[in-house]
Amino acid sequence: MDNEGETATLSPSSASWNSKLQLPLSSDPPGPQNPPKQRVWVVFGATGHMGRSVVKAALAHNDLVTAVGRTFEDSLKSMQNLHPPNISPNLSSAQSPLLSLLCDVRVRETVDAIYKESLAHWGRMDIIANCSGYGVIAACEDQDEYEIRNQFETNFWGTLNIIQLSLEYFRERDGGGEGGRYLIFSSTSGALGVPGLGPFCATKYAVEGLIESMLYETDAFNIRATLVEPGHVRRDEPVDGNSKANPLPTFGHFFIKPASEPYATATAPAGHAKRMVQWLGERQPTSAVKAAELVWQLGHCSFPPLRLLLGSFAVESVRDRLRCVTEEIEDWKHLSFRSDGEGGVVREEAKEEDEEDDSKSVKMEDGEKDGVDGGEGEGKGEGEMVS
Repeated sequence: MDNEGETATLSPSSASWNSKLQLPLSSDPPGPQNPPKQRVWVVFGATGHMGRSVVKAALAHNDLVTAVGRTFEDSLKSMQNLHPPNISPNLSSAQSPLLSLLCDVRVRETVDAIYKESLAHWGRMDIIANCSGYGVIAACEDQDEYEIRNQFETNFWGTLNIIQLSLEYFRERDGGGEGGRYLIFSSTSGALGVPGLGPFCATKYAVEGLIESMLYETDAFNIRATLVEPGHVRRDEPVDGNSKANPLPTFGHFFIKPASEPYATATAPAGHAKRMVQWLGERQPTSAVKAAELVWQLGHCSFPPLRLLLGSFAVESVRDRLRCVTEEIEDWKHLSFRSDGEGGVVREEAKEEDEEDDSKSVKMEDGEKDGVDGGEGEGKGEGEMVS
């Protein structure tokens, strides 16, 4: 997955022949024991760093793909470079395994139109991948309301639109044992906070919570979902004429906003994300082509994971974050649990409630006893317990 010294570009077909590049056998990945069937993909954000590689990987494995670009950035003509070398872009729409469309994931009507057109063209949808995303690199204080809302509209509401408008279709397919699959591209920023990416991290945290909760609701309908968390992905696809004419931006879907005076120093923590992106440049350690190959396998395996971390940076950073959380819990847990006779907050409150109940019980028993001894009779008078 990580090849920092590798300079040669890879093609999706060459990556697929890498025997070491395979999901764990516990997931029942596609192979001799699980021959892959031709699937229909709908890939949102198909012109971005990962989306383009995912589309090419699916086509290289003879799947059918609806590649969805951004209405405000792309054109259908510019998406012709998504065709792999062995497939002519001049094929008729009926012959081509690729259907190129445009939409704005923030607008539900355009997402719904994608599904309707895909179903009309292919007759079915099997796998929906959301590779779309948008982020602003700046301190939280420096980002205005429009920039923050736009990140939520794209990353969270866009994901929600993509899911809500297709769940009914996948549920109805479950009657035939088909169901459906979502591959939602999150980020390591959905598992840890990154200075300079506060609102972007917030959107990814929201996406992670949404998908994890939804899985409990949809598992009975044979609907699966995986959060794909890549870390520092580089563009290592073969570059053809169309790609040279329509190059991807160096910073991908991130907009770098100039810092205000308090955050403009060379060592300001808020500038961490900007410094990291500029320092890496084209040297990101994780291969987009190899990552896309694993994502294709993810779409065809029988038992997909909830999360798939791609690249050593993603694994190490998320693992370190979880270790810090665990250590913090252990350091402070004594405030919530009894230890060596010292009462914790929760248990102490429960203990006080128990003692109060016991005290009331004793008082009532004493009162009942006094009443009988005093000859007050057995009637249901004032102050007596009524069973």
